[in-house]
Amino acid sequence: MLQPQLSIGNWETHGKDATTVRFAVFVAEQGVCAEHELDALDPQSLHAVIRIHHEPVATGRLCPDGRIGRMAVLAQFRNQGLGRSIITALINSARVKGYETVILHAQCHALGFYEKQGFVATGAVFDEEGIAHRHMHKML
Repeated sequence: MLQPQLSIGNWETHGKDATTVRFAVFVAEQGVCAEHELDALDPQSLHAVIRIHHEPVATGRLCPDGRIGRMAVLAQFRNQGLGRSIITALINSARVKGYETVILHAQCHALGFYEKQGFVATGAVFDEEGIAHRHMHKML
């Protein structure tokens, strides 16, 4: 049985593991440009990472403006509730920080996942890194 361990911290403590998962999902799997995957928001953001047997398998971040992003779960670990655990941890962190709303850019194929977490889609579909997205928000 899997025993996922979730931790939240800064880029210094979680950056290596977050990068491992993000490059596997976004760069290798989805074809996002490697040079665009890491950005200036990483050192400013709060990062959640789930490890199984000390190996990173899922990640996400909460940016200073209340935007949740870079949600990623390795393919072999999807549909096991890990994404829900990551987003719940980030939402709870946003509440603790006093945010009234969290926002995100959802890949269109993941809209249902975010809707189940209480997010509402707004606006038209837009392109981000060659992938169709929608703006979403959740009141806290």
